[in-house]
Amino acid sequence: MSIRQITVLGTGTMGRGIAYLSAVAGFETVLFDVDEGALEAARSAIESTLRKGVEKGKVTEDAARQAVARVQLVPDLEPAVSGADLIVEAVPESFELKTELFGQADVFCGPDTILASNTSSISITKLAANVERRDRFIGMHFFNPPHVMKLIEIVVGDRTSDATVELVRSVAERMGKTPIVVRDSPGFATSRLGVAIGLEAIRMFEEGVASAEDIDRAMELGYNHPMGPLRLTDLVGLDVRLGIAEYLASTLGTRFEPPQLLRDMVAQGRLGKKTGQGFYRWEA
Repeated sequence: MSIRQITVLGTGTMGRGIAYLSAVAGFETVLFDVDEGALEAARSAIESTLRKGVEKGKVTEDAARQAVARVQLVPDLEPAVSGADLIVEAVPESFELKTELFGQADVFCGPDTILASNTSSISITKLAANVERRDRFIGMHFFNPPHVMKLIEIVVGDRTSDATVELVRSVAERMGKTPIVVRDSPGFATSRLGVAIGLEAIRMFEEGVASAEDIDRAMELGYNHPMGPLRLTDLVGLDVRLGIAEYLASTLGTRFEPPQLLRDMVAQGRLGKKTGQGFYRWEA
């Protein structure tokens, strides 16, 4: 089996970024969302990223035109997935939402289609419980922003076949990414490590150990991290980080219990870059 068409479910930052990578890599790309306005906004964002790529010399004008032509916007799930070889789900981090969507996609897509979730923390084995093709269900965790970050974390569920892993690995490499393969466990490898550092940084800020800027500089200059944990939390979204922390606390124990400051900031709507205020102030 070879992958010809990729369908991306969801038009948020991750969904549109994954669709961009798919189209640039030469895959026929279908982008699904029930909100047609969100679909058009996603197309505009993809075209904007391509224009910037052309300006910076990272993408040729011809390649950009071809990539745009490969993207189809489809607001109905059945036609969106019926011709897909690989479906990548990139909807909000809700177990119920994801399982419902996968259950429907499983009925509408072909027998050999691979189902992949971009979840950063939810069990792949549990997500696969609602579909028939558990051997062709896998985690494909991209990083924000998808067109910049080099890593893709491939998460193997209890029933995921070796053939599925290899096909998804080949897709990741064709997208220009470096894949790692991890066993399905709470938080996988990246979220578990990233959240642990992020939560401790929030506790330090809460206790007045140092300013947000200096905590971030400590990791950037002392440990060669490209971005400090508090700025990264702003970029990811404090609500997203809170949801992952709560899940990890419920599965791995109290060491992942979210600090009260994180809960308070989310309750106040200070979610980071997307709202303009988190640990930093962000310009529109």
